[in-house]
Amino acid sequence: MKTVVFIPGLVSDQIIWAPLAARIPQNFQVHQADLSDGTSITGMAQKQLDETVGDVIAVGHSMGGRVAMEMARLAPERVKGLVLANTGHHAKRDGEEIKRQQMIDLGHDSIAKLAASWLSPMLDPARVGDTDLIRELSEMVCRAGPQVHERHIRALLGRPNATASLPEIACPILLVAARQDGWSPIAQHKEIAAVVVDAELVVIENAGHFAPVERPAETSAAVIDWLSRKFGESHG
Repeated sequence: MKTVVFIPGLVSDQIIWAPLAARIPQNFQVHQADLSDGTSITGMAQKQLDETVGDVIAVGHSMGGRVAMEMARLAPERVKGLVLANTGHHAKRDGEEIKRQQMIDLGHDSIAKLAASWLSPMLDPARVGDTDLIRELSEMVCRAGPQVHERHIRALLGRPNATASLPEIACPILLVAARQDGWSPIAQHKEIAAVVVDAELVVIENAGHFAPVERPAETSAAVIDWLSRKFGESHG
């Protein structure tokens, strides 16, 4: 029995993938990744491999997608599929640490201020007035707190260059991009699709960087359909 490993992103937790996890067929096992104590992308990836047994399908959002790709690099014989949502593959860019440090400083000043500053630009502009959505995501960021935020940022600054290892990934990959995601645009996902062996790209409409939360039904349906076709599983 394969295990679906749900991996959240930066200062994120199980709410990111909760709608999809609730729909996973019963003939898959489910493992919810906790990245709160992670200090490196490689360390986070190894932890998920250590906490599971046998074949896995790694489902990652944003930073969690980088963790998923690193799992495939570390254990290609075990990782049978990847779902990469709203994610990126580039190595650290020149000057990136300056902006990242500013966010670390803001988080330590006030995690609520960080949430307010960070979240709105990530969403579909049509959803920035959705108070329920903003509250749900803000509470998630505040649950994580400034220490987790700093650890995650430093892990991202030290991230492996996924671009270099992507051509070696042989398992099927589903890329989930969102039409209004300016942080991880559709073009970035197309770059991944162009260099891997077996990739499909689905675009979620009317969603930004948090597509699994902004459009949970559409995102879940796309992943369930892909799982069914690639791994011969029914909806259960």
